[in-house]
Amino acid sequence: MARDMPSIFADGFKAEPWWWQDAPLSDGPVEALPQEAEIVVVGSGYAGTCCALRLAEGGRDVLVLDADPIGFNASSRSGGQVTGGVNVGKSLAHKPVSDARRAALLSDASKALRFFEDVIARHGIDCDYHAKGRLVGFWTPAHAESWTKRIDELNAIAGSQARLVGREEAREALGSDFYWGGVAIERAGHIQPARYHAGLVRAARGSGAAFRGRTRVLSVAPAGGGFRVETERGPVAARQVVMATNAYTGAHAYGLAPDLRRGIVPVSTQMIATEEMPADLAARILPSDRGVSESRRVIAHYRKSPDGCRLLFGGRATFFPLSVPRIATLLHRAMVRRFPEMAGVRIANAWGGKVAMTMDRLPHIGGGGGRYFVAGCQGSGITMMSYLGDSLAAKILSGDDRAPVNAYDTGLPPRHPLYDGTSWFMPAIGSWYQIQDRMERRPTT
Repeated sequence: MARDMPSIFADGFKAEPWWWQDAPLSDGPVEALPQEAEIVVVGSGYAGTCCALRLAEGGRDVLVLDADPIGFNASSRSGGQVTGGVNVGKSLAHKPVSDARRAALLSDASKALRFFEDVIARHGIDCDYHAKGRLVGFWTPAHAESWTKRIDELNAIAGSQARLVGREEAREALGSDFYWGGVAIERAGHIQPARYHAGLVRAARGSGAAFRGRTRVLSVAPAGGGFRVETERGPVAARQVVMATNAYTGAHAYGLAPDLRRGIVPVSTQMIATEEMPADLAARILPSDRGVSESRRVIAHYRKSPDGCRLLFGGRATFFPLSVPRIATLLHRAMVRRFPEMAGVRIANAWGGKVAMTMDRLPHIGGGGGRYFVAGCQGSGITMMSYLGDSLAAKILSGDDRAPVNAYDTGLPPRHPLYDGTSWFMPAIGSWYQIQDRMERRPTT
């Protein structure tokens, strides 16, 4: 950057999630580690916390362990958009799946949004839920055709309340003419994800669940009719164990679900939050207050902050390891392409995280014999992982490992013989997707 060019980074720039400003992580003294618990849940994200909440409400003695402070990873790094069924519908668009199977998957995805709305109402969780819908912007005019085929199914089964919008309506909703129209999805919105997660943790603790952050699990092995959960702070004896680490599963899945790691592809994603926009600019950017996604392969996603003063912009800016400032610069450039008026608005925060993809692009829960798991958020984890964590708890409480609790209760994600859990191929595949997106892009004028 030339010396005479203004910096794109605001004074006081922080390389951490903007969400933490009004939902700081609890990082006090680490409490003593219990020597035993009826059920140990590994991972304190949406899935693990909702699983613990349901189990504790069912009278079980539950201990949630996390290698980092509670909520440090994906749950407080999310873009904060919520929906039910739309992302699953995208995954099913080109799959040879029976009508009955498609309907079951979409129906349960729709239930995930209803579960989210119910849990925040039941536990009084103030997470700045703006149920203003989502707009999926068409990257090219040709993308309207594939969406036209999906809308009836999404509306009939998932209750998405989706409709095609033309270029002019998209421009009015977004304050940008970057897209060739799009799809407006009314059953969607956005939240402050860290506040939602903190509310879930409070509810789970209030029901009796215990949480211990900074307690990395090293291994899980059968012992004495149950399991010995070995941690960096000592062992914990448990009757049952749940792996809810999603994209952060890593090698410690061995002993709990030996093939789980081989079914999860961790993918990095990044975000920026701007400084407060001038009032007149804030009124022109996203006046509809919708969340936004895109129809291309490597999407950008964005929305306003709960107070409407900032733009929070995210995506997979790069598939190569780069510094936070460099990644933030790439995201700022992408933001300005969509909103040229934002060129002078600086970055206040930048951060990254990981999402968990699977080979079939679907989430999975399952297990038995005291070992259970939930994984595969596909980059849309707030509602789905909350719902599936609760569903897995219902499975455990039922005492019947053989009866599926929903359409995602299908066992381990599919594996590939050449994949060992290390996503070494993502730079090549991701870069190819980005090239294809650029080749497809049509002029916007």
